[in-house]
Amino acid sequence: QQQQQQQSKSQPSDGGDVSEEEEEEVYKDSSVFLKGTQSANPHYDYSQHFVNTGQRPQNSIVDGNVEVRFQHYPLQRDLVRLKDALLKERATPPMYLKTDLKTFDLASLGSEFDVILIDPPLEEYARRAPGTLSGDPWSWEEITKLRIDVVAARPSFVFLWVGAAEGRERGREVLRSWGFRRCEDICWLKTNRARPGNTKTLEGDAIFQHTKEHCLMGIHGNVKRSVDSHFIHANVDIDLITAEEPEYGSTEKPEEIFNIIERFCLGRRRLHMFGTSSTLRPGWVTVGPDLHSSNYDPETYADFFKGPPPATAGGKALNLEQFDNTLVGQWADIERIRPKSPTGGGG
Repeated sequence: QQQQQQQSKSQPSDGGDVSEEEEEEVYKDSSVFLKGTQSANPHYDYSQHFVNTGQRPQNSIVDGNVEVRFQHYPLQRDLVRLKDALLKERATPPMYLKTDLKTFDLASLGSEFDVILIDPPLEEYARRAPGTLSGDPWSWEEITKLRIDVVAARPSFVFLWVGAAEGRERGREVLRSWGFRRCEDICWLKTNRARPGNTKTLEGDAIFQHTKEHCLMGIHGNVKRSVDSHFIHANVDIDLITAEEPEYGSTEKPEEIFNIIERFCLGRRRLHMFGTSSTLRPGWVTVGPDLHSSNYDPETYADFFKGPPPATAGGKALNLEQFDNTLVGQWADIERIRPKSPTGGGG
């Protein structure tokens, strides 16, 4: 084949000498891509590129980083900036409680919550990195026994991290047992730019290499996008997170999941279960066994929501005259530029 290429280069075509354009059509720098592929353009064979280099295809996603994602979309950029500024104005101080969730009575928190984020230490994580969990993994039967019903307001949302294996089905069953209806599936595509090729392993019953995880979103009660804009703002973010995979054995999740939740649901009462000291965040109550200390007090937390809501935040009107202080509220400029849902469909 090489001899034929050399001969074809040395012999002129019917039209005379070989042109520079014809020479440029011959691939000269794709040797690492060509092995084992029949792609017409091997430069874009990301699967083969992963085999050769360990760089996952999602590493090539442009503007996947949330810091630069909206730089060419000024309205979306301004919306995110305004929402983040309002959330900062209305956030409660971080509160946290170190406790064993297998024995803790969630009702003793003394509050219902508008959003509950749950990140249990799954058995899948123990299989993926044996010996690295700080405690024993939780089975799906144990997760099901969590009394989410006693802390879930109506309406409310739950976000449940379920891994990439059996949790995608078992997680749906758990949501139903808690009285939630699954309505979305947020997918985290794990990039590995910093450590390419470090996870070329398969779980025992896996067919493909797992480079993603899922977070199921469930709803308790009824919420309509077109009429409940005091409680939810739909279509601000997408259901895909592109973020670097943490170090081996770490179960840490991307911070972007918090941003998605906060910009979507305007309820101020937020609970993070199985959080750690590194995930403490304004506006959230964090509970779990891996915290270093506790500062949660039910009466102190309840005081944050007593009385009528303020008329303004950050010097701008909140438009909460008809509602209570458990809501974030919204500024007029947010309402002006946020995506709207049609009012005639009832969805």
